[in-house]
Amino acid sequence: MPELPEVEALALDLSGRLDGRAIAKVHVAAFSALKTFDPPLTALEGAFVDGVTRHGKFLDIDAGGLHLVLHLARAGWVRWRDEVPTIPPKPSSKSTLAVRVVLDDGSGLDVTEAGTRKSLAMYVVHDPADVPGIARLGPDPLTPDFTRDVLAEILQRAGRAQIKGVLRDQSIIAGIGNAYSDELLHAAKLSPFKPANSLTDEQVDTLHAALDGVVGDAVRRSRGLAASELKGEKKTNLAVHGRTGETCPVCGDVVREVSFADSSLQYCATCQTGGKPLADRRMSKLLK
Repeated sequence: MPELPEVEALALDLSGRLDGRAIAKVHVAAFSALKTFDPPLTALEGAFVDGVTRHGKFLDIDAGGLHLVLHLARAGWVRWRDEVPTIPPKPSSKSTLAVRVVLDDGSGLDVTEAGTRKSLAMYVVHDPADVPGIARLGPDPLTPDFTRDVLAEILQRAGRAQIKGVLRDQSIIAGIGNAYSDELLHAAKLSPFKPANSLTDEQVDTLHAALDGVVGDAVRRSRGLAASELKGEKKTNLAVHGRTGETCPVCGDVVREVSFADSSLQYCATCQTGGKPLADRRMSKLLK
């Protein structure tokens, strides 16, 4: 799933590519992706792109006073095309194409979504805040006003909620998903199941520093990369997420996993839980 660093880099890459270009047409190949009807898609035709920005994990293309907002969900991505086909795409359950944006010079971008679980969303709005997911976003962790004290207050308000879930909740902190929450907790040496309000002052300091050291570094590494390079860059630099069974780069222990119904988390027991493996509830049920 694209998270804050990847969406930030996508926004930067697309900003350079779309600068000075006008939107000629927007084709929807997956009708479930379009979540709004007013303004209509046709209102974007002929509008010049004024900029591309990010709100949490939402991508925002500002064109002629309207905003084409994309949420790439679990398996969405944006692919640049120097030349797009002249024939509009046809809806097909076998295709990964969800949306195609055609520019006035014949170039454009394809918004794709792999897999059968279709969650990608597109909105056309006058104001990004009109998108419910953006309106609910918590503070961005990389802004100057996201201080250590702000983080401490967030954790206290979350009470006994598990820290992993708090970091992933977009209404609490914007932009962090499954992958970077695993990476943050590994860098801060915290159990993903630790209650949010139980962190010591030193642990809050460490977690706040990890936000810049993990998420901030990922943004800096990704800056200037083309969209086609971002997935590889992310995977190469992950310490524990998606690396079940591999060696922890810090201590040499094996990276372990806890599975849930539709996701999983990865962690290092030596670094994060005092050497004690966490219970994998799904596996426990299978073994009964």
